[in-house]
Amino acid sequence: MEPNQLWQAVLSEVELQISKPNFVTWLKSSRLLNKQDGVIFVGLPNNFAKEWVENKYNKIILTALRNLDDSAKKIEYIVENKFPSSAKGVKNKKVSVGETGAVDQLSFNELKIDPETNLNPRYTLNSFVVGSSNELAYAAVSGVIKEVGKKYNPLFIYGGVGLGKTHLIQALGNEIKNLYENKIRVKYVSSEKFTNDVIWAMRNKRMEDVKEKYRLTDVLIIDDIQFIGGKEKTEEEFFHTFNALYENNKQIVISSDRSPRFIPTLEERLRSRFEGGMIVDVGYPDYELRMAILKTKLLERGASLPDNVIDLIASKVQKNLRELEGILNKFLFYKQAKNVEISPKLAEEIINEAIQQPTKNINPGQVIKAVADYFEVSPSDLTGRCRKSSIAEPRQIAMFLLRDLLDLSYPYIGEKLGKRDHTTAIYAYNKLSQEIARDQNLSQKILAIKDTIDKK
Repeated sequence: MEPNQLWQAVLSEVELQISKPNFVTWLKSSRLLNKQDGVIFVGLPNNFAKEWVENKYNKIILTALRNLDDSAKKIEYIVENKFPSSAKGVKNKKVSVGETGAVDQLSFNELKIDPETNLNPRYTLNSFVVGSSNELAYAAVSGVIKEVGKKYNPLFIYGGVGLGKTHLIQALGNEIKNLYENKIRVKYVSSEKFTNDVIWAMRNKRMEDVKEKYRLTDVLIIDDIQFIGGKEKTEEEFFHTFNALYENNKQIVISSDRSPRFIPTLEERLRSRFEGGMIVDVGYPDYELRMAILKTKLLERGASLPDNVIDLIASKVQKNLRELEGILNKFLFYKQAKNVEISPKLAEEIINEAIQQPTKNINPGQVIKAVADYFEVSPSDLTGRCRKSSIAEPRQIAMFLLRDLLDLSYPYIGEKLGKRDHTTAIYAYNKLSQEIARDQNLSQKILAIKDTIDKK
């Protein structure tokens, strides 16, 4: 078994369990150096990264490793001074620690990230698979590329975790960079990195450096903007940066896991700026899009799987494209590294193990509140005797979720939601169970509500 192949499979599992900024910063450029007597030696760029990974992620990594290689007993993290690049013609570059105290992700050669733009060239529009759930966002991005700073400014793209937002906004940046031959300056940054830059500048009394870095650009792309909510100084600096760029017709592209109006800690003046542009959502992928993505990924890798196995993956993994790709990688690992033929039975076992969620202490109140928040109604409207037509669908969905997630009795559900007879709860559950399969809009609503419950 090739060490690199094993490690990439491990990283695919770990990536599903931690945030994207943390994965990119701490683990994306790590590599498996050696394996001896059950000890796995993993290379990291410096002591800071070594200490962080050991303290924060060792348990997750070791679990993923043992799932793939049961001979692994422990992990030893080794500090390396250089990470040789396998890319032809690319020189080695020493990895350094940024002034913020965090590892500078721009200097990891294995990521092949453009140091000027912070864009990863593997994200392209050609490799972005378009379906009904993301076609509006794709169209908006295409419009921005044609008329940079003039059309859809700012462009705000939102949607759940792992639905392809980062791919799309980085592809936008790469397309502009290549199309205009670097005449238009592009900068991509996560909100976490922007916050760290502001903190560093405040500590070192060098705010002008931050202003120069972000305001002297033609296209600013900022990922996961929801994380700056409640951080007063960061919000203030971003507000002034936003204004400076906007007033000079510079393009601003923003991503978030939710619409601006549902970021509770966001300053009203920023929310107003965001809502003044084009807001589009990326929804949960339907079956056809999931199938298309799986077949595209297999084609990219020069690999194949039986059609019934591909169908099984697309049917089981419904809401997270990152998870979809991670499970595909696990299948390919079993097939190529372990030389195991993938039968439908084995496929089902692999999928069930991969998507198994840890048990959470979810209570009925959380479910009811999540439904109420989604439909912008009061929880008391759902639990009371309100008979407005606008409450009918939210109440039925709440009944369905209380049964589906918590397996509560029908009498309890009926009593909880307006002191109704248990037959009302039975009707709601059976009706929605049948409609979910054929009503994509309803399926999207329920998946979105489940996603908010999972985050609590």
